Amino acid sequence: MINWIKRFWPQPMVASARDYWISPIGAFCGLAISEFISLKFLGSSNPWFIAPMGASAVLLFAVPASPLAQPWSIIGGNLVAATVAVTCALFFGHAGWVAAVAAGLAIGIMMRLRCLHPPSGAVALTAVLGGAGVTNLGYQFVLFPVLLNSILLLIVALIFNNLFKRSYPHHAKLAAPVTMDVAITRRDIEAALKQNAETLDISEEDLESILEQAEVIAKARKK
Repeated sequence: MINWIKRFWPQPMVASARDYWISPIGAFCGLAISEFISLKFLGSSNPWFIAPMGASAVLLFAVPASPLAQPWSIIGGNLVAATVAVTCALFFGHAGWVAAVAAGLAIGIMMRLRCLHPPSGAVALTAVLGGAGVTNLGYQFVLFPVLLNSILLLIVALIFNNLFKRSYPHHAKLAAPVTMDVAITRRDIEAALKQNAETLDISEEDLESILEQAEVIAKARKK
């Protein structure tokens, strides 16, 4: 029971001191530029800037190494969610249950297409419940503002993250396979995460569990 209650305590976040100021600045730049260009391109009469982009900015600038933050995730995920939700709204209306159906369908398709992007769930809700401004756009909402906002935010993320030597789109630097004569401890994992330049969205416990499972599989293969 005590261990279960401890899970509600904030999990440790291994991030470099630099990330604490780079990430907020990156999110500000991405959203500010997207807002400015969207406003100039679409004008104030349309919902040119949608709230889910704020959630996308968290992923693209705070945890750019996450699989959920990669280019295909934000572009594909947002396009899928917007298209599915607009279709649902056109056929079934703008009730809350329609928004729930649209979000559920969008998640299923995103998983199949390997473009899962959490903020896309909010895109689906916005397409159904966004009001007259969104409803009047119809499928145009998919392109403007969803696709436009996604592309603009992605472009800023590509420039900004690489400017600060972050791997984006992310690719892991794999070392040559080595034979381990000693078991890896939690302290070893903590030290390796601190040496890593990227903020990873995986807990130390999960990483340790995966390594232990891999060790068991490797030993079984050798038998």
